[in-house]
Amino acid sequence: MVAAGPAGGYEAPPGRPRAQVATAERPPHAEGECAPSCCPRYHQAVELVGKRWTGAILAVMLQGGPMRFSSIAQAVPALSDRLLSERMKELEARGIVERRVGGASPARVEYELTEMGRDLAPALGELEAWAHRWLETP
Repeated sequence: MVAAGPAGGYEAPPGRPRAQVATAERPPHAEGECAPSCCPRYHQAVELVGKRWTGAILAVMLQGGPMRFSSIAQAVPALSDRLLSERMKELEARGIVERRVGGASPARVEYELTEMGRDLAPALGELEAWAHRWLETP
């Protein structure tokens, strides 16, 4: 979890160095110093959650428990079944979503966020709050 520090900036988790951020007071790098770089884990997380439709899928799934494919598709109306299927497979492969098949005939398939997926709630909540403060309604 990322917490805001005393000046509202990023505070690194215990045991991890604070990221260097370029500001008006401090140039990106001084002569003889290395340029700042993006944390590979952060980059991987942003690319995963920021992939087209993934954020919307996760937001819908955070609102409830187990969901059927059709319920997710209805909650994100502009999303095609093909793309939803692809995203669900990606999220399952990453351990964010669990797919469960019931024993009834026809089989009842449900998707539910894992602990890892539910742990995204605070980050996505902050992103939503930011969006409400700064973005225009389409």
